Amino acid sequence: MVITGMGIVCPTGNSVEEAWSNTAQGITGIAPITRFDTSRLENHFAGEVKNFDPDALLGRREARRTDRVTQMAMVSAQQALEDSGLQITPQNRYDIGVVVGTGIGGIATIINSLKNFGERGSRAVSPLMVPMMLPDAASGRISMQYGLRGPNFSISTACATGNNCIGEAAEMIRRGQVIAALAGSSEAALEEITIASFNNMQVISRRNEAPEKASRPFDLERDGFVIAEGAAVLMLEELNHALERGAQIYAEVLGYGHTSDAYHVTAPMEDGEGAAMAMLFALRDAGLSSQQIGYINAHGTSTPLNDKSETLAIKRAFGEQAYEIPISSTKSVTGHLMGSAGAVEAIFTIKAINEGFIPPTMNLDYPDPDCDLNYTPHIGVARELQFAMTNSFGFGGHNAVLVFGKYSSNGSH
Repeated sequence: MVITGMGIVCPTGNSVEEAWSNTAQGITGIAPITRFDTSRLENHFAGEVKNFDPDALLGRREARRTDRVTQMAMVSAQQALEDSGLQITPQNRYDIGVVVGTGIGGIATIINSLKNFGERGSRAVSPLMVPMMLPDAASGRISMQYGLRGPNFSISTACATGNNCIGEAAEMIRRGQVIAALAGSSEAALEEITIASFNNMQVISRRNEAPEKASRPFDLERDGFVIAEGAAVLMLEELNHALERGAQIYAEVLGYGHTSDAYHVTAPMEDGEGAAMAMLFALRDAGLSSQQIGYINAHGTSTPLNDKSETLAIKRAFGEQAYEIPISSTKSVTGHLMGSAGAVEAIFTIKAINEGFIPPTMNLDYPDPDCDLNYTPHIGVARELQFAMTNSFGFGGHNAVLVFGKYSSNGSH
C-alpha cells in the first residue's frame, strides 16, 4: 500500500511543507511555554504548537465540544484528506477506515472538569466531558466529519502510538478489509500536572536557561526529553486504487515490526533486544536486507537511557552496517510529541525519501562515546534514498518500527 496524503500540526510548523522545512534546516520549535503560567513548575519550556486557532479552523461550536488533542488531529486529517484528493462517496464510505490514536488523550478536559467540580459543584461538569476525554475521540470525530464508515478505532501504546496506528492501518488494507485509511496520532498533554510528573520522574530536561539547546539526542550532556504536542495524519491507500484514480504517491509502506520488552514500565531494555527485534521484523516484512536501509529516523528522545539503548538496538539489528547508515533524531527540534511522535516522524521520514535529504540531529555538540553511530550532527545531508526506517518506542515496553520506500512504477524494490 502507499501514502497518498499527509497532514501535520507540530512545533516546527502547521503544514507539511512548513514543518519539514524548519526540521530539515534544524530550526527549533522548542521555546518558553506561552499558553499558561509556569511559575509553579521547575520546567518552563516545551515544544508548543504555535498559531493554532481551533475556532477559526473548526468553527467555535466544534472547538468548544472537542479537546485540543482532537482538534489537532482533525486539522491534520483535513490536510491529509485534501492532499490525497480522495473523494468520499456513498459507494466507498464503508471501504475507508480511521486509525488515529493518542498516548494520553484529552487530559486538559479532565483537568478543567475537576477544577469546575471542585470550585462550583457537580452541575458545573460538562455532559461532554467523557466523550471529549476518551482516547478514541479523535478517530471518532474524524469519521463523523467525513462520513467514513469503515473500521474506526484508536490505539494507545504511549510513544509508539503513531507507528502502531500506521502499521495496523496498513494491515487492514493488506488483508483487503478497506481500500484506504486515515492513520496517525495526536497528543496535547502540555499541562502543569503532566510536566510536574515527568519532572519528578527525572526524564525531562531542566535546561531553562537555553530551551533551544535542551533536546540533545545522543549528546553526552543530555538530561532528558522536552515535552511537546502536535498531531499528524496520513492517507494510506491500496496501490491499484491509488493508481486508478491518478493519485500522487509519496511513498510505499513496506514493513511493520512490533514487539514488547516485557521489562519495565518506563525504562527500555538496556541491551536493546526488544527494539532490535522490532527492526528486524520490519525488515523481514518489507523483504529487505539491512544493507538496503539508507536512513533511520531514530526514536532519539534525549534521555540517558533511551539513546544508549537505541544505539545498542541498531547495532544488534544491523551489525557492522549500523556504522554506515545515516541516522538522525528530529526530536532535537520538535521535542518529544509522545503519542504523536511516530506519526510526525513518519512524515519526516517520507519527506526525507522524497527530497533526498537527511535532517540533522541538532545540539549534538559532545557525542556520547556510548552513542557512536552516524547521527548526522548539526547539518542535514543530501542523499538519494530508496528505503528508510523510523523507530518509536513507548512506556510499557512497546516497540514499533516502520519501513517506507520510494514508489517505483515498475513495482520493484
